[in-house]
Amino acid sequence: MIADMALPPPDPQFVLRGSSAEVHTLHFYCGGQEPDYPILFSGSSNGLIHVWNLKTRRVDTILDGHGGKSVHWVEAIYGRDRLLSQGRNQKICLWDLAEGRNTVTDSVLTENVGFCKCSLLKVAQGHWLMAMPGKDLDEPDFGSCPFLLAGYEDGSVILWNLSGGKILSRLACHQEPVMSLDFDFEKTKGVSGSSEEVLTVWSLDEQQNLKVQKTHKLINAGIADVAIRQDKKILATAGWDHRIRIFGWKKLKPLAILDYHTATVHCVSFSDHSRPSERLLAAGSKDHRISIWSIYNQTSGALHCPLETRKPD
Repeated sequence: MIADMALPPPDPQFVLRGSSAEVHTLHFYCGGQEPDYPILFSGSSNGLIHVWNLKTRRVDTILDGHGGKSVHWVEAIYGRDRLLSQGRNQKICLWDLAEGRNTVTDSVLTENVGFCKCSLLKVAQGHWLMAMPGKDLDEPDFGSCPFLLAGYEDGSVILWNLSGGKILSRLACHQEPVMSLDFDFEKTKGVSGSSEEVLTVWSLDEQQNLKVQKTHKLINAGIADVAIRQDKKILATAGWDHRIRIFGWKKLKPLAILDYHTATVHCVSFSDHSRPSERLLAAGSKDHRISIWSIYNQTSGALHCPLETRKPD
């Protein structure tokens, strides 16, 4: 296809304003009474969690449970009636949101004050396992989950056998700290980003060894977050250069650069609508805004990917 005939990147479907602070984490919940309008949870640098109504595009509820310290992970369990949140105040909170309530019913203190996020695995109906960062960089805290992938400040990704607390494989993916990673269980491969100019795809072989599969060189350094869409077709990254990048997940082919935000993009998240055409991408930024994108129909490869020739102003 001739470049001039390629479709330009889409504009945001809409933008959410009103968090009044940097947006550090996002999480969709799509199983509500109005599935066409998912709920979006966002955590901010001022310690607040906003519950967004995407039908009205306004905040329904504001949760305050982290003492003004940044919230960098949220995830809904039991539908939308329970929410877990993790903050820089070394606390993980369990919220009761049923019937209009917004109370913390339980909390756990962690030893770690960094930005490493918790990870949640549903193992049975009503039963989850949660991995959370510990003070010792070599041994994460965990439940009885058989395997755990973790990224470290030395740039490595480690596969843990949690039943014995043993390292199965360690891979040096980056020269700088791993900022984010995601894993595709179907293809047994994952992706990680760091503060450098490289996006790395790695795979897990039958002997449970991690190996670098492919790298993609970026013009501007800094990937704050990565997310593989649920249909395993595309990957989104959140850039320090204010941009969201879309790649084809199969071959890491650049598909689009979404250039809307005026400051670092801290996080990206896909909705898990049952119909792929309805799935949304949300991005949260240092500029206090959350951009919402609908890009499913433009991911066939016709998306125009502008040349990256300069750093942001």
